[in-house]
Amino acid sequence: MAEDPKQRVDRELGELLQELRVTLPGVQVLFAFLLTVPFSQRFSTLSPATTKVYFAPILLTAAATGLLMSPSAHHRVRFRQGSKEQMIKAANTFALAGMVVLSVAMGTSVYVVADLLYAPATARITSAAVTVVIATLWFAVPFLYRRQEAEISEPSG
Repeated sequence: MAEDPKQRVDRELGELLQELRVTLPGVQVLFAFLLTVPFSQRFSTLSPATTKVYFAPILLTAAATGLLMSPSAHHRVRFRQGSKEQMIKAANTFALAGMVVLSVAMGTSVYVVADLLYAPATARITSAAVTVVIATLWFAVPFLYRRQEAEISEPSG
């Protein structure tokens, strides 16, 4: 038996919130780790430029946490108001934005560590490579599949 529109919306919201439950602990661990870094002994050995760059992943991870937690907050605030379809669209936007911001946060975090361990050029290349791989896996591949599925479902003419 096919699901009706209400069942579909309930399922989609449940799936989205479950996906965020899986994503959030990783973001929160990264954020917590980044907050402890300035208190380590080696932090003082970073160049002034790298200490400035270090602040970027902190801000990005905080923003990603806020974006990824927004759907749950919206769900609580708008509980039983009958606007689940609109809530799903907004939550999807928040989740995608949070993942974009998180991918950049991860890349800049890698830059800071690589800059401490290796030459600045290696840090830049490694950071860029990590960001590109994450963006490819999280966004390019799913959008490619989405486009292929849309082409398959369109009638040939």
